[in-house]
Amino acid sequence: MQRGSDRLSVHRDDEMKHELQGLLRSGHPTRTEEWHDPEPTADDDPEVAGGPVTPTRSPARIEALRFELGRILGRTSFPARPRELMGILRDKHAPDVLVESLERLPRNARYGTAHELAEAVVRVEERGREGR
Repeated sequence: MQRGSDRLSVHRDDEMKHELQGLLRSGHPTRTEEWHDPEPTADDDPEVAGGPVTPTRSPARIEALRFELGRILGRTSFPARPRELMGILRDKHAPDVLVESLERLPRNARYGTAHELAEAVVRVEERGREGR
């Protein structure tokens, strides 16, 4: 059905669909010219651009840690105790710093969400810094 407001002809529209087909199917750029693709991160870029999020790196530590824990653990891991969660983190090849941060939590505590867990980790980290 022609609406009359098309800027492109039917032939050009089909040509554009054909050009995008490879990109849509592959999920990554299909261009041969490298200058079209975005540049990868450099070694001297700030930490925000790459690397695992750890309890001490971000100014919004609880949210950053909650996001990382939620991403790795998912919803099915909760409720659980720290030792169970550490096992899941190790199985999913989480950064060692993240696993070690759970080692300092009380063993008998039980966490229902990634947010509760992140708050507890940050609380324990802050107490540890105050004691130094």
